Amino acid sequence: MQRIQQGFTLIELVVVITILGILAAFAIPRFAALDGAARTAATSAMVGSLRSAAALAHAQYLVAGTAPASVTMDGTAVSLAFGYPDATGISAALQDTSGFTPATVGTTVTYTRNGATTPATCTGTYTAAAAANTAPTIVASTAGC
Repeated sequence: MQRIQQGFTLIELVVVITILGILAAFAIPRFAALDGAARTAATSAMVGSLRSAAALAHAQYLVAGTAPASVTMDGTAVSLAFGYPDATGISAALQDTSGFTPATVGTTVTYTRNGATTPATCTGTYTAAAAANTAPTIVASTAGC
């Protein structure tokens, strides 16, 4: 008489659960570190976008040749200060700020990454040009991402 096995034995189930437990112990810490790396990369990308937007607006300012108070980028008016976007203008020049919360204080706009471990140190900061022939200051802070 031949016996047909149906399902798994208790030992097989215990072995599979043990293997899954071991894999989880090594894999979960590696995946947990990826969210911080993603926030750091997103913050660095935001800083790159700030630099690009400022450079594009300045290029349009130079092409105009008449020292305009604003330039138009993709149909949006970008206000300028000393040939570079001011605090209001840089926000208008950026196409996408999703995932970031902007905060304006005077001539400085700080874009804080949502969901950061330490939000105050996971930012991209744009400070408008303070004088003629000086570029804006753009700084990344990714220590708390």
